[in-house]
Amino acid sequence: MSNEGRGPAVLEGVLERITYANEESGYTVARVDTGRGAGDLLTVVGALLGAQPGESLRMEGRWGSHPQYGKQFTVDNYTTLLPATIQGIRRYLGSGLVKGIGPVFADRITQHFGLDTLDVLEDAPARLIEVPGLGPKRTKKIMAAWEEQKAIKEVMVFLQGVGVSTSIAVRIYKKYGDASISVVKNQPYRLAADVWGIGFLTADKIAQSVGIPHDSPDRVKAGLQYALSQSSDQGHCFLPEERLIADAVKLLQVDTGLVIECLAELAEDPEGVVREVVPGPEGTPVTAVYLIPFHRAELSLAGQLRRLLGTEEDRMPAFRDVAWDKALAWLADRTGASLAPEQEEAVRLALTRKVAVLTGGPGCGKSFTVRSIVELARAKKAKVVLAAPTGRAAKRLAELTGAEASTVHRLLELKPGGDAAYDRDRPLDADLIVVDEASMLDLLLANKLVKAVAPGAHLLLVGDVDQLPSVGAGEVLGDLLAPGSPVPAVRLTRIFRQAQESGVVVNAHRINAGTPPQTQGLPDFFLFAEEETEDAARVAVDVAAHRIPAKFGLDPRRDVQVLAPMHRGPAGAGSLNGLLQQAITPARPDLPEKRFGGRVFRVGDKVTQIRNNYDKGANGVFNGTVGVVTALDTVEQRLTVRTDEDEEVPYDFDELDELAHAYAVTIHRSQGSEYPAVVIPVTMSAWMMLQRNLLYTAVTRARKLVVLVGSRRAIAQAVRTVSAGRRFTALAFRLTGRTLV
Repeated sequence: MSNEGRGPAVLEGVLERITYANEESGYTVARVDTGRGAGDLLTVVGALLGAQPGESLRMEGRWGSHPQYGKQFTVDNYTTLLPATIQGIRRYLGSGLVKGIGPVFADRITQHFGLDTLDVLEDAPARLIEVPGLGPKRTKKIMAAWEEQKAIKEVMVFLQGVGVSTSIAVRIYKKYGDASISVVKNQPYRLAADVWGIGFLTADKIAQSVGIPHDSPDRVKAGLQYALSQSSDQGHCFLPEERLIADAVKLLQVDTGLVIECLAELAEDPEGVVREVVPGPEGTPVTAVYLIPFHRAELSLAGQLRRLLGTEEDRMPAFRDVAWDKALAWLADRTGASLAPEQEEAVRLALTRKVAVLTGGPGCGKSFTVRSIVELARAKKAKVVLAAPTGRAAKRLAELTGAEASTVHRLLELKPGGDAAYDRDRPLDADLIVVDEASMLDLLLANKLVKAVAPGAHLLLVGDVDQLPSVGAGEVLGDLLAPGSPVPAVRLTRIFRQAQESGVVVNAHRINAGTPPQTQGLPDFFLFAEEETEDAARVAVDVAAHRIPAKFGLDPRRDVQVLAPMHRGPAGAGSLNGLLQQAITPARPDLPEKRFGGRVFRVGDKVTQIRNNYDKGANGVFNGTVGVVTALDTVEQRLTVRTDEDEEVPYDFDELDELAHAYAVTIHRSQGSEYPAVVIPVTMSAWMMLQRNLLYTAVTRARKLVVLVGSRRAIAQAVRTVSAGRRFTALAFRLTGRTLV
């Protein structure tokens, strides 16, 4: 049914499939069956987010024509109609809309109840048990799913009215249940704090829709906390007060006076913010404004480290008066190699001091030093625990030492909400704790870890301080190595002879020293010069998916990783993922897939988790965890991922916004992981991100092979540009135990 004029029109039809959907803007392209027969489908575009295939829709909008796709209908808004024909009902139920009903059961249910099917589901769902093959268990499941679907629909209709996308509406419903509409109407800024995926900007849009004034103090306070939260995403633990006020005025478009008043009120609120005078980056005092968790963590971490360093207890007393010459000779005999003087110093520090740091670049013997420390500690019957921030790094540490290693999250047994099973009251039973890839430890995780170290136990943090700092807030490794730090440290600088034969190692050190990498005449380091960004993207995909596997026999999914400086842009991780998926895991008629937002998930896809979720898996699944999709069930609406920690983790379809494809990842997200081969697009379109520590981090992710794709000018810019400014953190100052007078 349609009204084909130039003005407003109405179209009714069954949504057959969604071709494209943008979760952020809500823009959707779909195909609709208008019931005219001949299997003709019509293209509709516009505000259709939330509609599911199989639903009957009443769409209001206007007719138009697309030069490439022909006649189409642009939707301004829509309502869902219950289907009126048996065919419509069958399609509606079989669309995956209701968990537990796929096409087979939809067919059986409609055959049994005919046109009364929806009435039965609504008024007498217990009758489903009459359907052949539907036992009590599945019937119960379908009844619960139908009820939830109905309740979500009501919330959806309301939320769509205030401009909220489906995936976020589902999350709001999961968080607040029947109270959803009330919270959205009366306390919309709560959403930004409570619901993952809703930032201040989305909450602000909702607040405007429900009539909250522009200059409401609630809005200004939420905006201030959002500005601080944004700065923590950029790595800062606090913001100087003046900068925070300026950021908030720009964000909120309100008077400076109102922002200052609201900040003062937040500072009085025990759940608000903390203001404290600390040294700024230049050493001059600044008034720092912290979100409470970061202030607590910074105080706690500094206090715990000073306490560990100062305790008289020692869980490895055997090393106080050990004959080092004998011990090192025994070690050389056992490992087949002698330690260099700086490595010996690191071994002694780790075994005699309660907290120590070992840093250095690739090829300088960090791994061999760690292995030596672990061998000696074990020889004296010490209980050694090994951990790293990521699954891949933990696996590598286990291979290196021949002992079990776990992620820090798993070691601490983090619980839903982020609390650890091990802390100061229940410390880890360990005499020596070794944490590799410590440059990845952010303030909050480092605090949880150090809290769990028993008095008298030894903690050794190992990492490369020249790499990018942690994704989360803080610069913990850098702060522990800052001048005046009480934490003893050794920096390994000598490149060992066998490492000098590796182009990857030599070029990593060249980049770190500000010298361009050598890109000719090496068997393991190549440059494909491409000036244009689009050409670089095309070549990077070809190299990763075809050329490296053909020449070096590497698996493009398991062994090759594309590392991009940015997420956005033609050579960014987002765009490259689409191209790499087409090349490595293309669509096949026999391969199930699930479209979610602008992404399509298929069995075999390489994916990564993009938020910490403490409720998933045995001990949570954390930001940066990588895995492969091993199963996809359209009836149960569930997808299964096997993570790089060999854990099978299920995801309901409405949780798929926690996953992103990982054929290409940003260099920041690759920290702590090593890959046999890396492909790095370096183009001038990413010039804002081109910095020495970024390129250095990318190159040091490779074990055997690096391929740069892009322009020599962009590479030179990256090598030349030293990262601007340190993060706002006061940990180094707090470690000294001094106070500002």
